[in-house]
Order: sequence, then structure tokens, then C-alpha cells
Amino acid sequence: MHTIHFDDKHIVEVPEGSTVLEAARDAGLVLESPCNGAGVCGKCKVRIEANDLRNVRFPENASLPRTDRAQGFVLSCETRVFGNVKVFMPRQEGGGLKILEEGLVFEIARNPNIRKLYNAEKNATQVFGGETLLCEEAGDTSAEAYGLSMDIGTTTLVLALVDLNTGRQLGVISAMNPQAVYAQDVVSRIQFASEPDGLQTLHRALAEEINRMASALAERHAVSTSRVYEAVYSGNTCMLHLAAGISPEPLGKYPYTPVLDGARSLKAADLGLRLAEAARVYLPPCISAYVGADISSGILAASLFDRKGITLFVDIGTNGEMVIASDGCLHASSAAAGPAFEGMNIAMGMRAGAGAVERFAIEDGAIAVKVIGDAEPAGLCGSGLIDAVGELVAAGVIDPTGRFAAPDELPPFLAERLTEYNGKPAFRIAGDVLLSQKDVRQVQLAKGAVRTGIEYLLRAVGTAAEDVEKVWIAGSFGYHLRAKNLIRIGLLPQAFRGKTEFAGNTSASGGRAFLLGMQYREEMERRAGEVEVLELSGMDDFEQSFIQSLNFEPAEI
Repeated sequence: MHTIHFDDKHIVEVPEGSTVLEAARDAGLVLESPCNGAGVCGKCKVRIEANDLRNVRFPENASLPRTDRAQGFVLSCETRVFGNVKVFMPRQEGGGLKILEEGLVFEIARNPNIRKLYNAEKNATQVFGGETLLCEEAGDTSAEAYGLSMDIGTTTLVLALVDLNTGRQLGVISAMNPQAVYAQDVVSRIQFASEPDGLQTLHRALAEEINRMASALAERHAVSTSRVYEAVYSGNTCMLHLAAGISPEPLGKYPYTPVLDGARSLKAADLGLRLAEAARVYLPPCISAYVGADISSGILAASLFDRKGITLFVDIGTNGEMVIASDGCLHASSAAAGPAFEGMNIAMGMRAGAGAVERFAIEDGAIAVKVIGDAEPAGLCGSGLIDAVGELVAAGVIDPTGRFAAPDELPPFLAERLTEYNGKPAFRIAGDVLLSQKDVRQVQLAKGAVRTGIEYLLRAVGTAAEDVEKVWIAGSFGYHLRAKNLIRIGLLPQAFRGKTEFAGNTSASGGRAFLLGMQYREEMERRAGEVEVLELSGMDDFEQSFIQSLNFEPAEI
């Protein structure tokens, strides 16, 4: 056994050959590994005490710049210990994490599943779920009936506490999805859950975080969690599997058939929740393996079945989901955008917390940046990344193919910011924060996947981009973007100029409608099967269409 010393409070003993990442988790420390230990994301970087480097073994890894390796930095997922080691952890980014909690709403006709009836003769209150008697409580508790609406995102969690008697939202709380520490995107999370104990680890981490959030929110509003009788889980298909403790492994293999397709109610206690003894959890219907309950919530929030004309709904995240509505006829698809839009797989990427560059603009011959928390620039979050690439494309710093221009082709104030990172061209965004050539390629791959999906949906309904009347950009990440830069990088067609609006967190707002109105559950359960799903991987010309979607579109906006 060898001793790993992280700090005075976190010292653990581990068997010889253990990784530093395993030791950190044993010590209860949060150290992200978005690529699930594949050694490619570079986010689990730590520094080893110089004299202790002889006690570890690690492969030479291109994910770390040579300058980092020279200073003793290693990837914790690949570094194995063969002696006592002192490890210096990176500065944590969690403080001030920006999470969007609200989205597009409509007037909800209240008809909740949970009802309470007081029987004066028995001096007892009956609690019903629909027509089923769930439990009976002593005394008159009819005034205390609460529910939770939960947006379970791949990266973030948003929990709302709702008074079921009045329909009023009492409060909302948000946090990072703790599963992201183990695996960042849907694909890597499926892989992690398929490993021994992986499913239990992810399920337990999520359940405990939901319990913590629910307890804090209830206490803030003087509500007992024992009076919370129902929760609605709105999330993608993989997240619902993990929340229910069901293996998502089939979602990673053709024909991608989910074990759980939503449209059901489960016992909250079976899911590890500490609510009312008889509490239930409702899972909205999933449309397919990769178009989940969060999109069902979005369809509901945006009233897509009721819209006339052509409307496009795009939820941008690690998995980009798209729905096109043509006079109430819906087609849907999804594309694996990957974690670049979340700041992962980006050399100096980070979450939207203190120190993250969230806005970048080139204005009147100068560069303007906005940093979250007015802190020193520490990295690029997703919105800052899209802004930077979009603005640099418009300014000619990045050409349509994604290459950086030569310094002599640019104005001095831009040319002086061109530099190198790991021997490749890069651009200095702010302070020591750089945008590398590899980062630009990651953006091209991510936006190309989403754009390809949009093009196939347009083709499916036999229409051109010019004929689309309204474009809704949904999701917490999408809300912080600027339409002009989505068009500049080519994620959206040029024809969408002036038609794009931001719907916010429709997974959260639609989930609240499911909580308060049984009629919305019944309608979506009935109509989810009407949505035509396009599986992009099965398209004959997918590869060609994807390649065509990689280039940027630098027309001025």
C-alpha cells in the first residue's frame, strides 16, 4: 500500500498500481474525467511533487502540452502510483456555475395527478394518485401537497418545488450533475454504466444529489419533504435509465432499443429518493433512444403539435436534438455533438463558472471579453467558445475551412494575438486563455453534427431553410448563445437570420406542466408515437452531408 497526500484533510492509502484518479475518488475529491479515463480530454490534470515523480508511471500523452509535462503535470487517469506521492489538485471551477432554471412557458390548466381528501369523521386525509389511494395520513393535511419538477441534464440539474394545490412554483435550485465527474457525454456515460459497479455509482450519485437539493429547497420554503408526493423526471433517455437504476447499455448498441421508454410512474423510494413514503416519480414518454423525455417536455412547452406553418426546435448540448413541426406534423432527430459545447475537449475549456470567458466580440478595431464573476480569465466556457470562433470567422482570422490566417493577412491588433499552442497555431483570447487549432476542429465537428441533422429534417418535410418561419433554440447552454455566431459558424443556415429566438430550459418548464396537468401526460403519451424519427447514422449519404456541414459560413451579419 502507498500513501497519496492531496492535502492535510485528504490522505489515502491505495494498492500499488492504482491510478491517481482512483485515489482522488477514494478520498472523496471531485476530479473530473469527462472521457471516462480514455486519456484524451486532459481535464483530470494534476501536478505531482517533483521529488515524487520517480514514484509514478505514466505514458507520454499528447493531450498535455510539453510545457505542462515539464512542470510535473500528469493525467490522473493514466498515472499509476508505485510509492508515496504528494498531489496538487487544480483550482475547482464549481463556484458561481451559471445554470438556466427557466424556459418557455404557457398557461397551464391545472389538473394534478396528486389529490388529497380530508375525511372529518375519521379525522384522516387520503392521498390519491389519479384514482389510486396511495396512503392515509392522520389529521387534516389537505393544505400540504407538493411536487418536484426535475430537469436531469447530462451536465446540470434543475429542481423546482411546486404547490400542487395552487400550481405556484415556490422555488428552484440547480447544481451540476455529479455523474459528469465520471463521464461527460451520453456515450461515455453509457460505457461507464456498463462497467462493473458503474451503474450503481452513477445512480447513487444522482439520487443523493437530488435528495440534497430537495431537502435544501424544502427547508428554504418551510416545507417537509414528507409532504412531497410526486416528482417528474425530465431528461434524455440515457438519463432516465440512470435515474431509475436501469442499465442504458442497449442504447450504445444497434438497434439502440431502450429498456425504459418513459410514460410510466415508479415508486420514489425504489429510486432512492427520500420523500413522502408513498411518493411516485413520473417519467414522461421518450420518443426514441436519443430523443428523450426532455424533448417531449420541449415539444409541450413550445406547443409544437398546435403550431401552423414550419417551426424548428433545436436543443443544443452534448447531444443535439432537433424537431421540425410542419402544421403539427413532427419529425425528430438527434446528433452526437460531443462535449465541446460544454467546454470539454477544449484545451482551455471549462464550465460556465467564475473565470470563464462567456462573451467575446471584435468591435471597432478592438477585442471585448466578458468573464463570469469579473474574475481573471481562466478558460473558455461553451458560449465564449462559440462567440470566439464566430467572431474570428467573421474577421477572417479563421478561414471557411477552419485554418488560422497568416499574421500578414490581418490587422495588427489581431495579428499580434496569433501564437502557438503545442506547436500548432492558436489565438490569444484573453490573458493566458488561448483558442487552439484543435479547438476549432472540435467546434467544426460539433456544429457539423447538429447542422447535418437540421438539413435532414428540412429534407424530410420537403422544405427549404428559407421557408422556416420560427427557430427555437432550447436548453440551458443554448440560451447563452448569440444567433449571429451560430450562423457564422454554420450551425444554423444563413436563412435563419431574424427568425431565431431562445426558448430557455424547456425541459424544466415542460416538466412542470407534466407535474400539474394530467391531460398533458395523456396527450404526449398518445402523440409521442406520431413523431417520425430520423436515424442519421442510417442515411446513405450521411458521411457526405456531414463533411459538407463542417465548413464555416463567414458572410457578414
